[in-house]
Amino acid sequence: MLRPLDAADAASLARNADDREIWLNLRDRFPHPYTLSDAESYIAAVAGRARQTSFGIVLDGEAAGTVSLMPGSDVERLNAEIGYWIGRKFWGRGVVTDVVRAATSYAFETLGMRRVFAVPFARNPASARVLEKAGYVREGYMRRSAIKDGELLDQVLFAAYDDRWP
Repeated sequence: MLRPLDAADAASLARNADDREIWLNLRDRFPHPYTLSDAESYIAAVAGRARQTSFGIVLDGEAAGTVSLMPGSDVERLNAEIGYWIGRKFWGRGVVTDVVRAATSYAFETLGMRRVFAVPFARNPASARVLEKAGYVREGYMRRSAIKDGELLDQVLFAAYDDRWP
């Protein structure tokens, strides 16, 4: 289900990513509209990293989404932020919970992280449920901490810890 993406995945990645509803719940660096060129650039960029920290979610023979770990630096070098998305036609299948569990285990076991965290928008309860079902703990509520599409938003801080991970 999780693997590095390659050039053959670009078309299905672009098709699944080009959705305003997905974009509304992600950081601004995620383009909208999402084009084939965006998919090709993303695949090339993550393939060039020294450490593998981004994976494609492959379902029904297509690149349905991605999950990425963004390791911290300096005093936060043992932390990583996790980000994920999946195409609309795959919503509600419970796949992302398994994806978050697998990526978090990878962060602890392979990357040597001690804490993995996520900050979904408070208006996205589905993402919060994914994190809770995956074993993350709600650490806090970050009021007025983000702006997306011109709207000031709250975020919820969730984390998982290597010493309490299943």
